[in-house]
Order: sequence, then structure tokens, then C-alpha cells
Amino acid sequence: MEFAFKKSYSFEDLKRLMEILRGEEGCPWDREQTHQSIRYNFIEEVYEAAEAIDIGDAGLLREELGDVLLQVVFHARIEQEQGGFGIDDVVSGLCAKLVERHPHVFGDRRAENAEEALKNWDNIKKIQKKQTKDSQTLDAVAKTLPALMRAQKICKRANKLGFSYDNINNAIEGLEISLSGLKEASETADKDKISKALGELLFAAADFARFSGSEAEDCLTRASDAFIKKAEASEAEPE
Repeated sequence: MEFAFKKSYSFEDLKRLMEILRGEEGCPWDREQTHQSIRYNFIEEVYEAAEAIDIGDAGLLREELGDVLLQVVFHARIEQEQGGFGIDDVVSGLCAKLVERHPHVFGDRRAENAEEALKNWDNIKKIQKKQTKDSQTLDAVAKTLPALMRAQKICKRANKLGFSYDNINNAIEGLEISLSGLKEASETADKDKISKALGELLFAAADFARFSGSEAEDCLTRASDAFIKKAEASEAEPE
């Protein structure tokens, strides 16, 4: 096994390390992993990086970004061993995408502000993915996202396509209608109807979050944390 120990390592060193770990003389655990077996590891590492961002810890973020990068290199190595793509193909594809979707930087298209730049990106993405119907852009939102986050992203795309409320008053009215529907469903004691009505209320809440400029996922997280603190404070009160 050839590997040079250094004080500072490069991306090429990372590729070599992964090759060694997956090799015959490497780590038994690393060698037996598959795309499926480390799928949740990938998700977990991304959430941990997000938490580092939330608490503003740059040192922790550096570490967690490394863990996310490890997952990327790990999956690419597994695929390369199976005769598919490698990490260099991932990097090349990413660079090509960045160039193609920034014609206002690398081409002759104009973008005077962030909104126009995003519109360029979305239009090119739609063409590249051969999305001929507006509804296809909604279905393309990853189904593995947390449900509330996915709902709000669908709402954002739907708004661009003219499929959702166009003002905050209508969004509030939508919330009220959904709440009324949940009340009616609860009176029937029909679990399926209640579940459907509750889902519609949550979706309406996600749409309202879009209008308010909030992230529904963050709002619910803060509400959960506040509830826990309230419970802790209640237990701390003398009897």
C-alpha cells in the first residue's frame, strides 16, 4: 500500500484514500458498503452540516462539509468499481452544468439581477430535462425531501407557473378553508378523511409560509424547540 503521510492533503489524496479503503487491504467495513447501505449516512451528514450553519460554527461546518464530501467520493468510488462513472466524471458534469446554466456569465444572455439569473437557470434546466409540461417541474421536486420542505418547494414552483394563490389574503383564506375542512372531517371520525384534510391544511400552511418569506421547515423546528423549552420551564417550577 503506497500512501504518503502529510500535514496537508489534497483532493487527489482523498481519492487515493478512498481507493485504499475500498481495496483488498483496506477497511472491512468500507469494502462491504453499497449505495443503499450508506444512503442514510449521506442524508445524516447533510443535516449535520445544515446544523453547523444554523448555529454559526465555522469550525464545525468545515468538519461537516468534509463528511459530506466523503459521502460524495464514497458513492463515486462504488460506482467506478462497478464500471460506471467516477468522481472525475462527477466534477466534469458539474462544471459543464455550471457553465451551461450561467449563459449570462459565460454566454451572451443578460441577467441584471438575481431573479433573472434564476429564471435563466430554471429555463435551461427545463429544456435539458425535456420537461414539456409545467406539471413535470412540480413532480421533479425530490420525494425524499422532508414533507413540509417539499410542499413549500412545490408551492414556489407552482406560483411561478400560475398554479397557486397570487396574494397573501387568498393564502390566508386557503388556510381557513383547509382548517374548516379538517373540522368537518374530524366530526366524521373517518381516519382517512381526517388524514387527507390534515395534509391539505399542512400544505396550505406551507404555501402561506412562501408568502410570508419564511421557511415552513424552520418555523416548525423553532416551534418544536419552543415547546420543549416551555416543558422544561414547567418542570423547573416549584410545586
